[in-house]
Amino acid sequence: NLQKEIEESLKGFGVENPKVSFDAPTQMAFGDLSTNVAMVYSRVLGKKPVDLANEIKEVLIKKNTLHLTRIDVIASGFINFFFDSDYFAKLIASILEKGPSFAKGYGEAKQKIFIEHTQPNPFKEFNIGHLMKNTIGESIARIVKANGAEVKTCSYHGDVGLHVAKSVWALVQGETLNNAYTRGNKAYEEDESTKSEIVEVNKKIYDKSDSEINKLYEEGRKKSLEDFESIYKRLDSHFDYRFYESESGEIGKKIVLEKLSIPEDLIGVFERSEGAIIFKAEKFGLHTRVFLNSEELPTYEAKEVGLAQMKKEKFPFDLSLTVTANEQDSFFKVVEVAIGEVFPELKNKLHHISHGMLKLPTGKMSSRTGNIISAESLINQVKDKIKEKMAQPKNLPTPSVGKSGELGVGFDNDEIAEIIAIGAIKYSILRQAIGGDITFDFDKSISFEGDSGPYLQYAVVRANSLLQKASPTSPMSDIGEVSKGIFDTNLEARLPSGWQTTNLERVMDRFSEVVKRAGKEYSPHHIVTYLIELSGEFNSFYAGHKIIDETDPTSPYRLALTSAFVQVMTSGLNLLGIKVPAKM
Repeated sequence: NLQKEIEESLKGFGVENPKVSFDAPTQMAFGDLSTNVAMVYSRVLGKKPVDLANEIKEVLIKKNTLHLTRIDVIASGFINFFFDSDYFAKLIASILEKGPSFAKGYGEAKQKIFIEHTQPNPFKEFNIGHLMKNTIGESIARIVKANGAEVKTCSYHGDVGLHVAKSVWALVQGETLNNAYTRGNKAYEEDESTKSEIVEVNKKIYDKSDSEINKLYEEGRKKSLEDFESIYKRLDSHFDYRFYESESGEIGKKIVLEKLSIPEDLIGVFERSEGAIIFKAEKFGLHTRVFLNSEELPTYEAKEVGLAQMKKEKFPFDLSLTVTANEQDSFFKVVEVAIGEVFPELKNKLHHISHGMLKLPTGKMSSRTGNIISAESLINQVKDKIKEKMAQPKNLPTPSVGKSGELGVGFDNDEIAEIIAIGAIKYSILRQAIGGDITFDFDKSISFEGDSGPYLQYAVVRANSLLQKASPTSPMSDIGEVSKGIFDTNLEARLPSGWQTTNLERVMDRFSEVVKRAGKEYSPHHIVTYLIELSGEFNSFYAGHKIIDETDPTSPYRLALTSAFVQVMTSGLNLLGIKVPAKM
């Protein structure tokens, strides 16, 4: 293939073990693929980049490299490649043959990667902050897995601590679980005697010394975790493991004490200071943090040490990713260094993926004051707006099937409204680079035009309707098999004479590179940007061609392109955690 032939040419020029990578040119007119390999190795060979690029070009021309129709060398040293229609026909055949698995196995490294995300705490509501973490974490997990890594996911729950004690105290007073934390926190801050009571409740939860409190705690914990599982199901999110602070705390405390510096042994990781046990991170350019308090109770920092131990026992990983809000940046910087000192084998294997806040137009939320927006509430609000919109067909772009029919509009299907609503929310979270705050725009998020989740879902639904029209007796679930019936996967033999490759094929060819980049950078927004571009190209293709026409010999190939588009779009949306509804 092209990569191997370029590598061979570089070896012939004297480069040892050359590495060749490709990118998509910034504009379609510049070619189908581009490489900067001449710029990378020109200095090694003592040549100008443009001269080395031209030498590589001459080698490829002499070899008559398969499927290349043109090679352009740019003055800077970039080499741009243009492929023939047979190349793209084979691409379409591959997509149709592999189906959904077309999105798998692009990466080279078979790493073992642990991904932790979501982290809702029992006795607190699953809010839009958790929804943001879940959306980002689930998508990154799917993308990294598609790139060939062995992935395990987990969520980590704070099922002990002062926030739990505040809630249990309120439950003792007869408060409901949903309002318990807000009431308990208010009482803790406003009344000293109540504060003392809550501190006592906290101790009783730890030592399990009070049967009534223990019962309320266990019941509340169980109900909270069941509620979380229900939301995970709605979000189509899956976890391999669940870890709890009630377990990690004791493990972390034991490890911290074992790694404590004492006068006879000054090489310990931690040291005593004013009754507490701390990690001094100044020598790493960071700051000191407390790992055990003056009562030798584990802090969040010590619990992270315990969690690291639990993770590596469950799944010996090459890399552990933790997705949380950027409010915890300074915490993780110190904790990751401390864990690397405790477990040298984990140095540089812990990575914090930091994201901004999800806000509504009303502003930031706070569970402390009760000004909290639950994930369920947001999903249901968007769902209601979707139902209103779908009840008014005039607001929807006409989903005509070319010259041969129309896709029905308007429905009263709760499941489909749910798929569209969750897709709209996830898209709004993933459309921009991870890191900045996001203000959720209700109207923009449910728009069927342009930059939105429903726009992408609608593009797939419309394309599926064409395939359904071509084979009306086949169920939508068999649409991949339908496409093979429409057009044999041996496309080279059936490619219409004189067919001119469209930009639709060219954009589909770039999918694998986009998935690679998204996995390498842990950045789902690259896939979002790509899918918007792909949908735009399909819309142009759809507008300029009559897809179904029994008198046109190119019609089967156009249907094959449509089916390949559905496969790539569905695979891409799946990497974002977004489903495609059966109709819209």
